[in-house]
Amino acid sequence: MILRRVLIANRGEIALRVLRTCQRLGIEAVLAASDADLDSVPARLADRVVRLGPPPSSASYLDVDAVLAAAKAADADAVHPGYGFLSENQRLARACAEAGIVFIGPTVEQLAAVGDKLEARRHAVAAGLPVVPGGPLEDAADAARLAAEIGFPLLIKAVGGGGGRGMKQVHHPADLAATVDLAVAEAGAAFGDPRVYLERFVATGRHVEVQLLADGENVVHLGTRDCSVQRRYQKLIEEAPAPALDPTLREEMHRAAVALGKHLEYRGLGTVEFLVDVDRGTFYFLEMNARIQVEHPVTEAITGLDLVAEQLAVAEGRSLSLGQADVSFTGHAVECRVNAEDWARDFRPSPGTVTEAVWPLGDGIRIDTHLQAGASVPPYYDSLLAKLIVHGRDRADALTRLRGALARCAVGGVSTNIPLHQEVLEQAEFTEGGVDTAWFTRFLHNHPAGGSRG
Repeated sequence: MILRRVLIANRGEIALRVLRTCQRLGIEAVLAASDADLDSVPARLADRVVRLGPPPSSASYLDVDAVLAAAKAADADAVHPGYGFLSENQRLARACAEAGIVFIGPTVEQLAAVGDKLEARRHAVAAGLPVVPGGPLEDAADAARLAAEIGFPLLIKAVGGGGGRGMKQVHHPADLAATVDLAVAEAGAAFGDPRVYLERFVATGRHVEVQLLADGENVVHLGTRDCSVQRRYQKLIEEAPAPALDPTLREEMHRAAVALGKHLEYRGLGTVEFLVDVDRGTFYFLEMNARIQVEHPVTEAITGLDLVAEQLAVAEGRSLSLGQADVSFTGHAVECRVNAEDWARDFRPSPGTVTEAVWPLGDGIRIDTHLQAGASVPPYYDSLLAKLIVHGRDRADALTRLRGALARCAVGGVSTNIPLHQEVLEQAEFTEGGVDTAWFTRFLHNHPAGGSRG
């Protein structure tokens, strides 16, 4: 079917990002906005706005019934959920299908296959992907047996967790049983699912992911992204392609991601996340994200593709317009997430009214943001204000552009982490490329209370 009207069930920069492509393609963009966002830039630029509900996300962006009612009220052909919120929600996908509305994402079955960590791990094994040694737990005795197989230190992970939530490290056998009991209790309370599983703890790991695009039959990869600079498992800086990666290992990761996509007969955009074990020179499957990612612009920069447009084409039932041989990579791209938070105060959120918002312009510079002077940064949502993306002929060129671009950013009225990004770019280990996921913690330890620029 040809999409003529899409309901965007999200906010902030991703709402504006989806809106821009819809309008470029001649598709009417209807924004579903909470009361806190009715005067936002996306609301002002949308072809139409439908009120979703009160500001708290539980009563608006996370309310399946409210989103479906908004789609019906707008007579929308499709719902684009963006990322976060309901982007991987099986109930919304099913409700859309029952209402004859296209859910712009994978099928309900595919969401189920990758939404449960153990189920995703099972599918990865079936597709031939390497997984971190470990497995699910049935009882405490099972934990001791499994721990003896994989060795210490190890991780206990909640099946329903994510983004670093529901994870516990165990370094000594004597601590195992009590930690398992605690993890099970916390998982049940936090996620409504007490299931946990064990995995080997990889001390020196890198977070590298592969972007997939698929139409249910054909699957192509769009290269790697490195997202190893993280704070409490939240990504801060992403780049494409992943730097300092062995070419053979990179190709193996490409093949593994495509194999999983074909195994699932996947449809839409998806990202297969891997943990690169630096010490062992190998990689393991972590999870698959069945949505567009925050960091998708770095892939767009090096491939020249509009991933939202590709999503919309697949949602219309069209076959991929490109094969693997048509995908080429040019240069290097880096993205910084500009958040409303105060680095000098332990990253305390900084809601408020923006008094100044000046963003850099120039070749190879892209800003994805919904922020202007006078805009409100409400306390209800994620602190992401903008994404600064630079594209250079190589990594060194991209980092040079990024330093200049960060220096030209000016945001007033709320605190941002721009000084933090500037400090990271001064670090020799980062500029050399290939830092591991523990590097940022070491950096913070050596740069307490905001460092020299705080």
